[in-house]
Amino acid sequence: MRILHIPLILALLAPLPVLAGNAPPPAAPGPSQPAPSFTDVLAGLDGDSYDDRISAVEALGRLGDPRALPVLSAMLDGHLYEAPGHGLVYGDPDAGLRSAATGEAVAGLTADDLSEIPVNNRVRGVILGVIGGLSLKSPEAGVRIKAVEALAERQPDGAAAALKGLLSEETDARVRAAAATALALLNLGSPERHLRQEAIAVLATSSDPMVEGRLRQYRDTEKDPDLSKAAAGAIHDISVRLSLIDVGANLFQGLSQGSVLLLGAIGLAITFGVMGVINMAHGEMIMLGAYTTYVVQEAFRAFLPSSFADAYLVVALPAAFLVAGAVGVLLERTLIRHLYGRPLETLLSTWGISLILQQAVRSVFGAPNKEVGNPSWLSGGVDLAGGFTLTWNRLAIILFCLGLLAALAALLRYSRFGLHMRAVSQNRPMASAMGIAAGRVDALTFGLGSGIAGIAGVALSQIGNVSPNLGQGYIVDSFMVVVFGGVGSLWGTLAGALSLGILNKLLEPYAGAMLGKILVLVLIILFIQKRPRGLFAFKGRSVEG
Repeated sequence: MRILHIPLILALLAPLPVLAGNAPPPAAPGPSQPAPSFTDVLAGLDGDSYDDRISAVEALGRLGDPRALPVLSAMLDGHLYEAPGHGLVYGDPDAGLRSAATGEAVAGLTADDLSEIPVNNRVRGVILGVIGGLSLKSPEAGVRIKAVEALAERQPDGAAAALKGLLSEETDARVRAAAATALALLNLGSPERHLRQEAIAVLATSSDPMVEGRLRQYRDTEKDPDLSKAAAGAIHDISVRLSLIDVGANLFQGLSQGSVLLLGAIGLAITFGVMGVINMAHGEMIMLGAYTTYVVQEAFRAFLPSSFADAYLVVALPAAFLVAGAVGVLLERTLIRHLYGRPLETLLSTWGISLILQQAVRSVFGAPNKEVGNPSWLSGGVDLAGGFTLTWNRLAIILFCLGLLAALAALLRYSRFGLHMRAVSQNRPMASAMGIAAGRVDALTFGLGSGIAGIAGVALSQIGNVSPNLGQGYIVDSFMVVVFGGVGSLWGTLAGALSLGILNKLLEPYAGAMLGKILVLVLIILFIQKRPRGLFAFKGRSVEG
């Protein structure tokens, strides 16, 4: 819910005048005094005075009901209203209102029908404290973890008691670990030596850079030499762990970048490596695939129910392959087939085609970037340790690249078309003499390479914006991958893409992004001097001469 986030953060960074779970319990009701219900306490927010509203807010904190969170957050933002016939409602009158008692949508109200529940600074302070306490009781583990982290950051009054209460009830392992770390950070400032010693032992197992910084501050101020030495040892353990995590994060990012390079280079390995065509319009095939994805997404949003929105990617994959492949076949039949054996002329002509395609896309879609949203099942990721997040979209691209490469290798190895393609590439006159339609194979081969580039555009649309210049960022790197891996070799393309991606990411922390790319280029030049045919060699039309 939109109105939760900012007030929640403010609440967790503020002192906790009333911390749910730490506030004094309400007086036990007498025989004729039933316990107040959530609805009864909620009605007190519309009290006659600020003191009445403060009493109602504190009562909500004591109830510990998470349904109060959106209501109090709205009250803090000035979005809690009294509506005749509906009681208290909250939200934006233009975007939609909900009943404070039930959380259900309320229709038929305008801004003129609403009376805002006023608050002053005293009320706001109490609301912030109650929101912080209720966040620790949220049914969502992520909200509880953020609440714990905020308590560890600001260490307000009552935080230690709240964390101990959370630890006594919490069952989620992640929340318990976060609460134990937060409590240990609080105990670093304890006057009792044994609590500080236990805190150091707990924090030594952490992989959080913030914990390392806190321990450094503690080490510099601790008067006890034994505890100071223990803190230094804990800092060393955390630093080693963070270094290993950093290496792992760089490797994953390198694999991710390598998979992107692989997507851009697989099709080029066919058109350039096997056919000997320097296709400077290959990047625009990637762009066409990305724009096809955008069109499919917009069609799903316009003509299908929202429940089908995540399925657009399943349709976009074959659609992008067909669109880019059809453009590739048309390009081969009208232009490329007249230029075989003249690589420089193919370079110049396809470069002109790339400019035409870019301008055509600008004319149809405009120059501004287009946004393609991730399906819900590709959004987010998992936080492993030390700030290292494994994002689902990047992981999916890595797995998709490997699957696509395996499928292409199987097609070329076991299918009739793959046999004909290899025959025409290795010895065109002999293949023609054996009855193979060389011209048809040429068109389908170029279309296959272009179609795979279109699929690459689908994947790239999931990690960035779509623009007419999308393909230009990958064409040079794709050529480098193909040349380094071995012209015409799919497995060389895989090895080259992953090697360059990982090498780039390992060099970036030390040399920077631009200098890292320059160093990689120099290393490739030196390697090609020693091994001109790349890591893996393939005999094709490009090496017949």
